[in-house]
This record gives sequence, structure tokens and C-alpha cells, in this order.
Amino acid sequence: MDSITVLDVKGMSCPMPIVRTKKAMDTLSSGDILEVHTTDKGALADMPAWVNTAGHSIVEQKEVEDVLIFFIKKVEK
Repeated sequence: MDSITVLDVKGMSCPMPIVRTKKAMDTLSSGDILEVHTTDKGALADMPAWVNTAGHSIVEQKEVEDVLIFFIKKVEK
């Protein structure tokens, strides 16, 4: 999967991973993918909820060595 931008928010706790993700998504074009790396376990619920509310889509989600990785595709409304 091709990623346009990687956002490293490891070590940050709620709400900063979502705040930083929103700011990063605002800089992308429709169809671009943001790869987000976080260690905040709350992101398992928070990230999908925010993505759904914002109208984007999670293309893939995985966990590698206690790091949650979300691939979020920007969708223009």
C-alpha cells in the first residue's frame, strides 16, 4: 500500500493523536493516504469514530509491537 504521509504520534495520549491526525489530513488531497502510528490504546475506538465523523475511511488497521497503525484515506465531502 502506498502512503503519502506518515504521522508519528507515539507516546501521545488522547486527544493529541486525533488532533494531530486532523491537522495532517487537512493538508492532504482527496484520495491521499495518511499512515498514523500511535501507542495510545484509546485510539482503537477513537480513531475509527473520528474517521467516520470526518467522512474519511480506514483502508487498513494493524498492530505491530504495541504500535497501532492506521491507514486513513482522505475523502472530500
